[in-house]
Amino acid sequence: MQDFDFDSLSLDWLRAKPGAKWGQNREVVNAWVADMDFAPPPVVNEALRAIIDAGDLGYPAWALEHSPALDAFVARSEQRYGWHTAPDEYRELNDVTQGIQIVLEHHTVPGDGVVVLQPSYPPFLNTVRDGGRRMVPAFGARDASSVTGWAFDWDRLEADLAQSPAKVLLLCHPHNPTGHVFSPAEQQHIVDMAARHDLLIISDEIHADLTYAPLEHRPIALLAPERTVTIHAASKAFNLAGLRYAVLHLGPIDLRAKVLGVANHLYGEPNLMGQAAAAAAWTVGDPWLDDCLRHLDHMRHLAVDLLREHLPQVVASVPASTYLLWLDCRALELGEDPSKEFLRRGVRLSDGPDFGELGLGHTRLNFATSSGVLREVVQRMATAPAR
Repeated sequence: MQDFDFDSLSLDWLRAKPGAKWGQNREVVNAWVADMDFAPPPVVNEALRAIIDAGDLGYPAWALEHSPALDAFVARSEQRYGWHTAPDEYRELNDVTQGIQIVLEHHTVPGDGVVVLQPSYPPFLNTVRDGGRRMVPAFGARDASSVTGWAFDWDRLEADLAQSPAKVLLLCHPHNPTGHVFSPAEQQHIVDMAARHDLLIISDEIHADLTYAPLEHRPIALLAPERTVTIHAASKAFNLAGLRYAVLHLGPIDLRAKVLGVANHLYGEPNLMGQAAAAAAWTVGDPWLDDCLRHLDHMRHLAVDLLREHLPQVVASVPASTYLLWLDCRALELGEDPSKEFLRRGVRLSDGPDFGELGLGHTRLNFATSSGVLREVVQRMATAPAR
Protein backbone atom coordinates (compact mmCIF):
# COMPACT_ATOMS: atom_id res chain seq x y z
CA MET A 1 0.00 0.00 0.00
CA GLN A 2 1.51 3.30 -1.10
CA ASP A 3 1.58 6.16 1.39
CA PHE A 4 1.32 9.62 -0.17
CA ASP A 5 1.84 11.40 3.18
CA PHE A 6 -1.10 13.79 3.09
CA ASP A 7 -0.42 14.88 6.65
CA SER A 8 2.86 16.69 5.96
CA LEU A 9 1.97 20.22 4.88
CA SER A 10 3.60 23.42 6.03
CA LEU A 11 1.95 26.82 6.10
CA ASP A 12 4.98 28.28 4.28
CA TRP A 13 4.49 25.84 1.39
CA LEU A 14 0.75 26.50 1.28
CA ARG A 15 1.17 30.26 1.36
CA ALA A 16 3.54 30.09 -1.60
CA LYS A 17 0.82 28.54 -3.79
CA PRO A 18 -0.50 30.99 -6.41
CA GLY A 19 -4.07 29.67 -6.70
CA ALA A 20 -7.28 31.25 -5.47
CA LYS A 21 -7.42 29.39 -2.17
CA TRP A 22 -4.10 30.60 -0.74
CA GLY A 23 -2.94 33.30 -3.14
CA GLN A 24 -5.65 35.82 -2.23
CA ASN A 25 -5.13 35.80 1.57
CA ARG A 26 -1.61 34.69 2.38
CA GLU A 27 -1.63 36.23 5.86
CA VAL A 28 -4.46 33.99 7.14
CA VAL A 29 -5.10 30.24 7.25
CA ASN A 30 -7.37 29.32 4.37
CA ALA A 31 -10.10 26.69 4.64
CA TRP A 32 -12.69 27.97 2.19
CA VAL A 33 -12.93 27.17 -1.55
CA ALA A 34 -13.30 23.47 -2.46
CA ASP A 35 -9.69 22.79 -3.45
CA MET A 36 -7.65 20.34 -1.41
CA ASP A 37 -4.32 21.52 -0.03
CA PHE A 38 -2.47 18.45 -1.32
CA ALA A 39 -0.20 18.25 -4.33
CA PRO A 40 -1.83 16.61 -7.38
CA PRO A 41 -1.56 12.84 -7.85
CA PRO A 42 1.92 11.92 -9.17
CA VAL A 43 0.32 10.07 -12.11
CA VAL A 44 -1.34 13.32 -13.17
CA ASN A 45 1.93 15.21 -12.99
CA GLU A 46 3.57 12.49 -15.08
CA ALA A 47 0.85 12.70 -17.72
CA LEU A 48 1.19 16.47 -17.97
CA ARG A 49 4.99 16.29 -18.13
CA ALA A 50 4.76 13.73 -20.92
CA ILE A 51 2.82 16.22 -23.04
CA ILE A 52 5.35 18.97 -22.34
CA ASP A 53 8.28 16.65 -23.03
CA ALA A 54 6.75 15.62 -26.36
CA GLY A 55 7.08 19.25 -27.43
CA ASP A 56 3.67 19.52 -29.04
CA LEU A 57 0.90 21.71 -27.63
CA GLY A 58 -0.90 21.95 -30.97
CA TYR A 59 -4.26 20.55 -31.97
CA PRO A 60 -4.60 16.99 -30.62
CA ALA A 61 -5.02 14.08 -33.02
CA TRP A 62 -7.46 11.90 -31.12
CA ALA A 63 -8.50 8.82 -33.02
CA LEU A 64 -12.20 9.44 -32.34
CA GLU A 65 -14.34 12.57 -32.07
CA HIS A 66 -13.80 12.66 -28.34
CA SER A 67 -10.81 12.64 -26.02
CA PRO A 68 -9.30 9.58 -24.30
CA ALA A 69 -10.56 10.98 -21.00
CA LEU A 70 -14.15 10.27 -22.00
CA ASP A 71 -13.32 6.63 -22.74
CA ALA A 72 -11.63 6.46 -19.34
CA PHE A 73 -14.73 7.84 -17.62
CA VAL A 74 -17.09 5.45 -19.40
CA ALA A 75 -14.94 2.47 -18.44
CA ARG A 76 -14.53 3.68 -14.85
CA SER A 77 -18.27 4.27 -14.39
CA GLU A 78 -19.03 0.77 -15.60
CA GLN A 79 -16.43 -0.83 -13.33
CA ARG A 80 -16.99 1.35 -10.25
CA TYR A 81 -20.74 1.96 -10.34
CA GLY A 82 -22.19 -0.59 -12.75
CA TRP A 83 -23.33 2.27 -14.97
CA HIS A 84 -23.20 1.27 -18.65
CA THR A 85 -23.05 4.17 -21.10
CA ALA A 86 -21.52 4.93 -24.49
CA PRO A 87 -19.27 7.85 -25.54
CA ASP A 88 -21.82 9.08 -28.09
CA GLU A 89 -24.23 9.86 -25.23
CA TYR A 90 -21.88 12.52 -23.83
CA ARG A 91 -20.68 16.04 -24.42
CA GLU A 92 -17.23 17.01 -23.12
CA LEU A 93 -17.10 20.36 -21.35
CA ASN A 94 -14.81 22.69 -19.47
CA ASP A 95 -16.87 22.99 -16.30
CA VAL A 96 -19.72 21.34 -14.39
CA THR A 97 -21.66 24.59 -14.05
CA GLN A 98 -21.38 25.09 -17.81
CA GLY A 99 -23.20 21.78 -18.26
CA ILE A 100 -26.07 22.90 -16.03
CA GLN A 101 -26.39 26.15 -17.96
CA ILE A 102 -26.41 24.32 -21.30
CA VAL A 103 -29.17 21.94 -20.19
CA LEU A 104 -31.30 24.71 -18.72
CA GLU A 105 -30.95 26.68 -21.94
CA HIS A 106 -32.21 23.75 -24.01
CA HIS A 107 -34.88 22.40 -21.65
CA THR A 108 -36.38 25.52 -20.04
CA VAL A 109 -37.30 29.12 -20.74
CA PRO A 110 -37.17 32.14 -18.43
CA GLY A 111 -39.84 31.82 -15.76
CA ASP A 112 -39.73 28.02 -15.59
CA GLY A 113 -39.28 26.51 -12.15
CA VAL A 114 -36.06 24.79 -11.10
CA VAL A 115 -35.92 22.83 -7.86
CA VAL A 116 -32.72 23.56 -5.93
CA LEU A 117 -31.80 21.78 -2.69
CA GLN A 118 -30.92 24.25 0.06
CA PRO A 119 -28.47 25.07 1.47
CA SER A 120 -27.02 25.08 -2.01
CA TYR A 121 -23.70 25.23 -3.81
CA PRO A 122 -23.67 28.96 -4.71
CA PRO A 123 -23.21 28.60 -8.52
CA PHE A 124 -26.48 26.63 -8.61
CA LEU A 125 -28.33 29.59 -7.13
CA ASN A 126 -26.55 32.07 -9.39
CA THR A 127 -27.21 30.00 -12.51
CA VAL A 128 -30.95 29.79 -11.84
CA ARG A 129 -31.27 33.48 -10.96
CA ASP A 130 -29.04 34.82 -13.73
CA GLY A 131 -30.91 32.72 -16.29
CA GLY A 132 -34.26 34.16 -15.24
CA ARG A 133 -35.58 30.82 -14.04
CA ARG A 134 -37.79 30.56 -10.95
CA MET A 135 -36.30 29.04 -7.81
CA VAL A 136 -38.28 26.24 -6.13
CA PRO A 137 -36.39 25.44 -2.92
CA ALA A 138 -36.19 22.00 -1.32
CA PHE A 139 -35.18 22.67 2.27
CA GLY A 140 -32.81 20.51 4.29
CA ALA A 141 -32.29 20.27 8.04
CA ARG A 142 -30.10 18.43 10.49
CA ASP A 143 -31.59 15.09 11.52
CA ALA A 144 -29.96 12.99 14.22
CA SER A 145 -31.92 9.94 13.09
CA SER A 146 -30.39 10.05 9.60
CA VAL A 147 -27.25 8.02 8.84
CA THR A 148 -25.73 11.16 7.35
CA GLY A 149 -27.04 13.56 10.00
CA TRP A 150 -29.11 15.37 7.40
CA ALA A 151 -32.52 15.15 5.73
CA PHE A 152 -34.54 17.02 3.11
CA ASP A 153 -38.24 17.81 3.39
CA TRP A 154 -39.56 16.01 0.33
CA ASP A 155 -43.19 16.18 1.50
CA ARG A 156 -43.02 19.97 1.63
CA LEU A 157 -41.43 20.03 -1.81
CA GLU A 158 -44.24 17.86 -3.22
CA ALA A 159 -46.82 20.25 -1.79
CA ASP A 160 -44.96 23.24 -3.24
CA LEU A 161 -44.74 21.58 -6.67
CA ALA A 162 -48.48 20.99 -6.66
CA GLN A 163 -48.95 24.75 -6.33
CA SER A 164 -45.93 25.92 -8.31
CA PRO A 165 -44.81 23.41 -10.97
CA ALA A 166 -41.21 23.10 -12.09
CA LYS A 167 -39.42 21.55 -15.06
CA VAL A 168 -36.07 20.62 -13.53
CA LEU A 169 -34.73 19.11 -10.30
CA LEU A 170 -31.14 20.24 -9.82
CA LEU A 171 -29.45 17.67 -7.60
CA CYS A 172 -26.01 17.86 -6.00
CA HIS A 173 -25.31 14.15 -5.41
CA PRO A 174 -23.51 13.80 -2.96
CA HIS A 175 -24.60 17.10 -1.53
CA ASN A 176 -22.47 20.21 -1.14
CA PRO A 177 -22.26 21.80 1.46
CA THR A 178 -23.75 19.25 3.89
CA GLY A 179 -21.93 16.10 2.74
CA HIS A 180 -25.26 14.26 2.65
CA VAL A 181 -25.35 10.97 0.71
CA PHE A 182 -28.76 10.06 -0.67
CA SER A 183 -29.76 6.57 0.42
CA PRO A 184 -31.17 4.07 -2.11
CA ALA A 185 -34.66 4.61 -0.67
CA GLU A 186 -34.25 8.38 -0.86
CA GLN A 187 -33.05 8.17 -4.44
CA GLN A 188 -36.06 6.07 -5.38
CA HIS A 189 -38.32 8.63 -3.71
CA ILE A 190 -36.65 11.42 -5.72
CA VAL A 191 -37.06 9.50 -8.97
CA ASP A 192 -40.72 8.71 -8.27
CA MET A 193 -41.39 12.35 -7.40
CA ALA A 194 -39.66 13.47 -10.60
CA ALA A 195 -41.90 11.13 -12.59
CA ARG A 196 -45.06 12.40 -10.89
CA HIS A 197 -44.16 16.01 -11.63
CA ASP A 198 -42.41 15.38 -14.97
CA LEU A 199 -39.08 16.81 -13.79
CA LEU A 200 -35.83 16.48 -15.65
CA ILE A 201 -33.12 15.55 -13.12
CA ILE A 202 -29.77 17.26 -13.51
CA SER A 203 -27.40 15.38 -11.22
CA ASP A 204 -24.05 16.96 -10.38
CA GLU A 205 -22.02 13.96 -9.18
CA ILE A 206 -18.65 15.67 -8.98
CA HIS A 207 -18.16 14.53 -5.34
CA ALA A 208 -19.16 10.89 -6.01
CA ASP A 209 -15.70 9.42 -5.45
CA LEU A 210 -15.48 11.17 -2.07
CA THR A 211 -18.14 8.99 -0.42
CA TYR A 212 -17.00 7.34 2.81
CA ALA A 213 -17.48 3.64 3.54
CA PRO A 214 -19.70 1.87 4.33
CA LEU A 215 -21.89 4.15 2.21
CA GLU A 216 -21.56 3.85 -1.55
CA HIS A 217 -22.34 6.20 -4.38
CA ARG A 218 -24.94 5.15 -6.95
CA PRO A 219 -25.57 7.30 -10.03
CA ILE A 220 -29.20 8.35 -10.05
CA ALA A 221 -29.24 7.68 -13.80
CA LEU A 222 -29.32 3.98 -12.92
CA LEU A 223 -32.88 4.51 -11.64
CA ALA A 224 -34.18 6.97 -14.24
CA PRO A 225 -31.96 6.97 -17.34
CA GLU A 226 -34.65 8.48 -19.54
CA ARG A 227 -35.04 11.62 -17.43
CA THR A 228 -31.55 12.15 -15.98
CA VAL A 229 -28.64 14.30 -17.05
CA THR A 230 -25.41 13.53 -15.17
CA ILE A 231 -22.41 15.83 -14.91
CA HIS A 232 -19.07 14.59 -13.65
CA ALA A 233 -15.41 15.60 -13.39
CA ALA A 234 -12.17 14.43 -11.78
CA SER A 235 -11.63 17.88 -10.33
CA LYS A 236 -12.83 17.36 -6.73
CA ALA A 237 -11.70 13.80 -6.02
CA PHE A 238 -8.29 14.30 -7.63
CA ASN A 239 -7.81 18.04 -6.94
CA LEU A 240 -7.74 19.22 -10.58
CA ALA A 241 -10.27 22.07 -10.67
CA GLY A 242 -8.04 24.53 -12.54
CA LEU A 243 -7.54 22.15 -15.47
CA ARG A 244 -11.14 22.62 -16.60
CA TYR A 245 -12.47 19.29 -17.83
CA ALA A 246 -15.93 17.76 -17.27
CA VAL A 247 -18.33 15.35 -18.94
CA LEU A 248 -22.06 15.72 -19.52
CA HIS A 249 -24.13 12.55 -19.95
CA LEU A 250 -27.47 13.12 -21.65
CA GLY A 251 -29.96 10.38 -20.84
CA PRO A 252 -33.09 11.82 -22.53
CA ILE A 253 -32.76 11.13 -26.25
CA ASP A 254 -34.52 14.32 -27.43
CA LEU A 255 -32.41 16.51 -25.19
CA ARG A 256 -29.28 14.67 -26.29
CA ALA A 257 -30.07 15.41 -29.91
CA LYS A 258 -30.51 19.10 -29.14
CA VAL A 259 -27.28 19.48 -27.19
CA LEU A 260 -25.15 17.37 -29.52
CA GLY A 261 -26.66 19.06 -32.54
CA VAL A 262 -25.33 22.56 -31.82
CA ALA A 263 -22.62 24.09 -33.97
CA ASN A 264 -19.08 22.86 -33.46
CA HIS A 265 -17.05 24.85 -30.90
CA LEU A 266 -20.10 26.69 -29.53
CA TYR A 267 -19.51 25.20 -26.10
CA GLY A 268 -15.74 25.01 -26.47
CA GLU A 269 -13.60 21.90 -26.76
CA PRO A 270 -11.75 19.87 -24.11
CA ASN A 271 -8.38 21.23 -23.12
CA LEU A 272 -5.39 19.07 -24.05
CA MET A 273 -3.93 19.20 -20.54
CA GLY A 274 -7.27 18.91 -18.74
CA GLN A 275 -8.31 15.75 -20.53
CA ALA A 276 -4.85 14.19 -20.07
CA ALA A 277 -5.03 14.82 -16.33
CA ALA A 278 -8.55 13.40 -16.08
CA ALA A 279 -7.63 10.34 -18.14
CA ALA A 280 -4.64 9.63 -15.90
CA ALA A 281 -6.70 10.11 -12.74
CA TRP A 282 -9.53 7.88 -13.91
CA THR A 283 -7.29 5.08 -15.20
CA VAL A 284 -4.34 4.86 -12.79
CA GLY A 285 -5.15 7.36 -10.01
CA ASP A 286 -7.05 5.12 -7.60
CA PRO A 287 -4.10 4.27 -5.30
CA TRP A 288 -3.69 8.00 -4.65
CA LEU A 289 -7.45 8.45 -4.20
CA ASP A 290 -7.74 5.49 -1.83
CA ASP A 291 -4.97 6.88 0.39
CA CYS A 292 -6.47 10.37 0.19
CA LEU A 293 -9.85 9.02 1.32
CA ARG A 294 -8.26 7.29 4.30
CA HIS A 295 -6.72 10.60 5.32
CA LEU A 296 -9.94 12.56 4.75
CA ASP A 297 -11.90 9.96 6.72
CA HIS A 298 -9.67 10.70 9.69
CA MET A 299 -9.87 14.44 9.09
CA ARG A 300 -13.68 14.61 9.02
CA HIS A 301 -13.84 13.13 12.50
CA LEU A 302 -10.93 15.21 13.76
CA ALA A 303 -12.60 18.41 12.52
CA VAL A 304 -15.80 17.72 14.44
CA ASP A 305 -13.87 16.65 17.55
CA LEU A 306 -11.78 19.84 17.49
CA LEU A 307 -14.85 22.01 17.11
CA ARG A 308 -16.57 20.28 20.03
CA GLU A 309 -13.46 20.90 22.13
CA HIS A 310 -12.77 24.53 21.18
CA LEU A 311 -16.15 25.82 19.94
CA PRO A 312 -18.86 23.66 21.54
CA GLN A 313 -21.55 26.18 20.58
CA VAL A 314 -20.99 25.42 16.88
CA VAL A 315 -23.19 22.61 15.54
CA ALA A 316 -21.45 20.27 13.10
CA SER A 317 -22.21 16.76 11.83
CA VAL A 318 -19.58 14.38 10.48
CA PRO A 319 -20.19 14.50 6.71
CA ALA A 320 -20.87 11.26 4.83
CA SER A 321 -19.03 12.53 1.76
CA THR A 322 -16.89 15.42 0.47
CA TYR A 323 -14.17 17.22 2.45
CA LEU A 324 -16.51 20.04 3.47
CA LEU A 325 -18.04 20.70 6.87
CA TRP A 326 -21.25 22.74 7.20
CA LEU A 327 -21.19 24.72 10.45
CA ASP A 328 -24.18 26.19 12.28
CA CYS A 329 -22.71 29.16 14.17
CA ARG A 330 -25.93 30.90 15.18
CA ALA A 331 -25.37 30.26 18.90
CA LEU A 332 -22.19 32.35 18.69
CA GLU A 333 -24.28 35.37 17.66
CA LEU A 334 -21.80 36.47 14.99
CA GLY A 335 -24.44 37.77 12.60
CA GLU A 336 -25.69 36.53 9.26
CA ASP A 337 -22.18 35.83 7.94
CA PRO A 338 -19.94 34.44 10.70
CA SER A 339 -17.09 33.96 8.22
CA LYS A 340 -16.42 37.70 8.51
CA GLU A 341 -15.63 37.36 12.22
CA PHE A 342 -13.55 34.24 11.66
CA LEU A 343 -11.55 36.15 9.04
CA ARG A 344 -10.77 38.75 11.71
CA ARG A 345 -9.48 35.85 13.81
CA GLY A 346 -7.14 34.75 11.01
CA VAL A 347 -9.15 32.05 9.21
CA ARG A 348 -10.93 32.31 5.90
CA LEU A 349 -14.01 30.11 5.58
CA SER A 350 -16.77 30.17 2.96
CA ASP A 351 -19.45 32.86 3.27
CA GLY A 352 -22.60 31.18 4.57
CA PRO A 353 -25.18 33.52 2.98
CA ASP A 354 -23.81 32.60 -0.47
CA PHE A 355 -25.46 29.19 0.04
CA GLY A 356 -28.97 30.66 0.20
CA GLU A 357 -31.35 31.60 2.98
CA LEU A 358 -30.40 28.51 5.02
CA GLY A 359 -26.83 29.78 4.98
CA LEU A 360 -27.53 32.69 7.31
CA GLY A 361 -25.54 32.22 10.49
CA HIS A 362 -23.59 29.38 8.90
CA THR A 363 -20.24 28.86 7.24
CA ARG A 364 -18.42 26.05 5.40
CA LEU A 365 -15.03 24.66 6.42
CA ASN A 366 -12.72 22.74 4.08
CA PHE A 367 -10.81 20.05 6.02
CA ALA A 368 -8.77 18.70 3.08
CA THR A 369 -5.47 19.61 4.65
CA SER A 370 -3.06 18.26 7.25
CA SER A 371 -4.05 17.65 10.86
CA GLY A 372 -1.60 20.36 11.94
CA VAL A 373 -3.15 22.97 9.67
CA LEU A 374 -6.65 21.92 10.73
CA ARG A 375 -5.75 22.35 14.39
CA GLU A 376 -4.48 25.83 13.58
CA VAL A 377 -7.74 26.62 11.77
CA VAL A 378 -9.98 25.64 14.70
CA GLN A 379 -7.77 27.23 17.34
CA ARG A 380 -7.83 30.53 15.47
CA MET A 381 -11.60 30.29 15.03
CA ALA A 382 -11.95 29.95 18.79
CA THR A 383 -9.64 32.85 19.65
CA ALA A 384 -11.31 36.25 19.56
CA PRO A 385 -8.86 39.08 18.76
CA ALA A 386 -8.20 41.78 21.34
CA ARG A 387 -10.42 44.82 20.85
